[in-house]
Amino acid sequence: MAAPALVALAHGSRDPRSAATIKALMEEVRGLRPDLRIETAFLDLAKPTLNTVVDKLARARFEEVVVVPLLLTDAFHAKVDVPAVVADAGTRHEHVTVRATSILGLEACFLEVLDVRMREALKASRIRELDALVLAAAGSSDPLANQAVARLARLWGSHHRLPVTAAFASAAPPATGEAVRAFRKEGRRHIAVASLFLAPGFLPDRAKELALEAGAVAVAEPLGVHEAVARTVLARYAVGAVELVPV
Repeated sequence: MAAPALVALAHGSRDPRSAATIKALMEEVRGLRPDLRIETAFLDLAKPTLNTVVDKLARARFEEVVVVPLLLTDAFHAKVDVPAVVADAGTRHEHVTVRATSILGLEACFLEVLDVRMREALKASRIRELDALVLAAAGSSDPLANQAVARLARLWGSHHRLPVTAAFASAAPPATGEAVRAFRKEGRRHIAVASLFLAPGFLPDRAKELALEAGAVAVAEPLGVHEAVARTVLARYAVGAVELVPV
């Protein structure tokens, strides 16, 4: 019997860079587990949908599908959209079991990725010592999701022994520009911004624009393709695959 298929379920964006980055990330996952059948699907604004992918896997005679939601925080999409589309996909074929894992989440190992992206951003700058950091994320109306971002920001700041503020591109204050300006009012001039997004798109672009307008010396790219992210995807899949085994 074949191992369950892995379907990475991303949010989706009209920006083609987003889907391209997600697909490149899944190529990284394939490099780590070439034995697995791995597919990519999107919740909205991009194709294929989860239903389309599950139909494809059913035709290939897969009986078990593990869906890994590529979401960083446990907010509305994770709590409402993902369960709905997974439940719908699970009703399409009697012989196919479709289960979702927990979301990708905010792993401590992502701090390593933030540092890599920040070093890349700082190469274009003559600044070598920073005064403060801002961690920019999408933002949510769910305060617990924003608190999770703030906790990761504090951990990141403690590693660098720098003050850090979490900022959000939507739904919650402060915006990245506000966070940068607040640090500048304290007399800090060398402020860098990390992008706690999985892939490029409108929100990270907006966060970057506001940060640079406010005087940030560097804004890093989203997490993107990195082995730490790929291994986290596989860790979520492994738990989901085990849960499919009858007790």
